[in-house]
Amino acid sequence: MKVSILTLFPEMFHGVFSSSILKQAQEKGVIQFNVVNFRDYSTDRHKRVDDYPYGGGGGMVLTPQPLFDAVDALKAEQSSTSNEKPPRVILLCPQGEKYTQEKAEELAKEDHLMLICGHYEGYDERIREHIITDEISIGDYVLTGGEIGAMVISDSITRLQSGALGNEQSAVTDSHSTGLLEYPHYTRPAEFRNMKVPDILLSGHHERINTWRRQQSLKRTFERRPDMLEKIELSDKDADFIKFLK
Repeated sequence: MKVSILTLFPEMFHGVFSSSILKQAQEKGVIQFNVVNFRDYSTDRHKRVDDYPYGGGGGMVLTPQPLFDAVDALKAEQSSTSNEKPPRVILLCPQGEKYTQEKAEELAKEDHLMLICGHYEGYDERIREHIITDEISIGDYVLTGGEIGAMVISDSITRLQSGALGNEQSAVTDSHSTGLLEYPHYTRPAEFRNMKVPDILLSGHHERINTWRRQQSLKRTFERRPDMLEKIELSDKDADFIKFLK
């Protein structure tokens, strides 16, 4: 999978992409990141990428030319080197669809994503209308730019790629991947400062352990995110356990 990130601040991504799972995934050839400074595509002699908004108002607006040309160049480069389907071109902005694990799983199946990181007051609307396939927000708050959102998306889709994690089961059982929050985890020692690991996890009885984990996921979701329970299909046993919790 290839992820192209169009930004005015490429240096922000160095630490993120050269550390931990994202670094390892690139070294394995699981994913490829291409960070592009779209200022390089500006035809303005001063390399400006923003201008005052028509109609007045505060702030500056990103002009269409640099982004249109950058996206065109990346698409042309892709079409000349592969038979991949056209990329999803994603605008990071507060007005977009709220990002979820479900969306991450959808995007993780793509061959090529382009993530556009905006700055200033906003984008020229023609960018939205003619080159964007998706608009995504990572939450109901405003950041100084789209770079952190692009990092969030990059991280979340990388760990869903086959071979990215040491244990393929990890991504499957994560919070939100199952529709529930994840159950508690414990490791050695079995007792620490008089705090003991639940006996069931030391029993070696895998069926009972799985039941305990399911119930703990249900309990944690019921207590912290009850809204999530309305979106998934519960078994009769699950429903009975929720009634017990209530």
